[in-house]
Amino acid sequence: MQKLEERNTYTPTDIPHVSGNCDLLLNRTETSVHAVSKYGKAIRVCDVSWRNGLEETLSVIGSKTSSNNSDAALIATENAKQNTSVSAVYVLNMRGQTLMPTTPRKAKKLLNEDKAKVIRRTPFTIQLKYATGETKQPIILGVDSGFLNVGLSATTDRKEVYSAEVKLRSDMVKLNSERRQYRRARRSRKTWYRPPRFLNRKKPDGWLAPSIQHKLESHIKLIDNIKKILPVTKIVIEVAAFDIQKIKNPGISGTGYQNGVQKDSWNVREYVLYRDNHTCQACKGKSKDPILETHHIISRQIGGDAPDNLLTLCETCHDKVSKGKLKLNVKIPIGFKPETFMSIVRWKLVNTLRDAGNIVNHTYGYITKSNRIALGLEKSHSTDAFVIAGGAMQERSSTTFLIKQVRKCNRKLFKGDRSHIKNTAARFIHGFQRFDKVLWNNIECFVFGRRKTGYFELRKLGGAKINASAKAKELTLLETANTFLIVNLKQDTFLHTLKNVVSAPAADTEYYEKAIPLIDSL
Repeated sequence: MQKLEERNTYTPTDIPHVSGNCDLLLNRTETSVHAVSKYGKAIRVCDVSWRNGLEETLSVIGSKTSSNNSDAALIATENAKQNTSVSAVYVLNMRGQTLMPTTPRKAKKLLNEDKAKVIRRTPFTIQLKYATGETKQPIILGVDSGFLNVGLSATTDRKEVYSAEVKLRSDMVKLNSERRQYRRARRSRKTWYRPPRFLNRKKPDGWLAPSIQHKLESHIKLIDNIKKILPVTKIVIEVAAFDIQKIKNPGISGTGYQNGVQKDSWNVREYVLYRDNHTCQACKGKSKDPILETHHIISRQIGGDAPDNLLTLCETCHDKVSKGKLKLNVKIPIGFKPETFMSIVRWKLVNTLRDAGNIVNHTYGYITKSNRIALGLEKSHSTDAFVIAGGAMQERSSTTFLIKQVRKCNRKLFKGDRSHIKNTAARFIHGFQRFDKVLWNNIECFVFGRRKTGYFELRKLGGAKINASAKAKELTLLETANTFLIVNLKQDTFLHTLKNVVSAPAADTEYYEKAIPLIDSL
């Protein structure tokens, strides 16, 4: 009896996970036919007879599996994972309404036959020039909402048709504070005779801080952008409520919530002075100053007035720290801005989308985590969104879009320190503006800096420098600037052959391969 580990096996080619083990060149037959897989991919199958001529099978002679174990050979990849053979092109009808996405091959054929036109390059979207059937499938959009990072995934019953990770802006608090400073100074100079503005204002119901309102609107805008290219039927959003006291003290319970650290203190200043024994934490009382100050370790506009962000200093040390002459060796407090943001806007986001006529459901983070672990998927924002959308057995999209949000204008009306000289810098220089996506030396990059002499600083989305002084004549405009800069990890080769689309070969493969793990460091 032949041993299993020594037996030659004839690996069938009609199961999906064997294609990597089979060499189609080994198929030698006079009769060959072509079939089409269930996903539309043409495959070649051959009738191969065994040497005894008694049985025919779809197989490759001489190929061995890694283990002559039928169970191992039939293990299917049931958990969803990346499929590099699938890519979607988004389609609009003649009236600009969304249809189901198509394949790159079909899109290329329609464009070459002048039956469609290009609407958008990234994500690649076409609009049909003729009437067609409009059968649509249910598409669920999963949103992994967050303070800095957002995951998006749109799935059907069979596959994922959209996947993206977004990096939101984090400079809103600083810029808003700077704007407030300029406005107050201007009112003080020009309208000093008017009563104070801050004494005649009331915050409306549902008011949110400008930075939080901006992030909320960014979530809504991202969802609306997807609805412009896909017929989304339902939206599922992950919401969360964080117990800040529980995070600080995992053992807190009952009356512990009422007995906070500032109990029996008149205000936070009194508590901080009591906590530090009314002693300067820099010189330990050597200056003999009679008056003590409560110093913000992180500026109040960012760190707030929490006791963890306050430190007792004498007047002498506080003056040195403010002027940068003394550096404090203290621990930087950990804030809870992301947790607070999620607690504030969780229902605001859901209700706003519902009021706009969307079908919206919500889920929670612990459900997403348990489902992701059960599926054996690695942690990422796009993967979480895939699970939130109900993804399990569907094919994953081969393209993950990386999106970074940037500011539109800099509000700079005057030049630097000499504020009396107006800023006359042109917005467009040789037809290019900041954050335009351009093609330079077969590399797709963005304009991060420009000079009136016609030279530009080019960088990747993550900030990697490509050229610090590229000439305007060496650049080809691919996409105009937008507040959401977007790149895809897979450069579809069919784009390069189209006459009405300018694209670049995937010359920087290493950058795109590393883009997903680097999205948090953008």
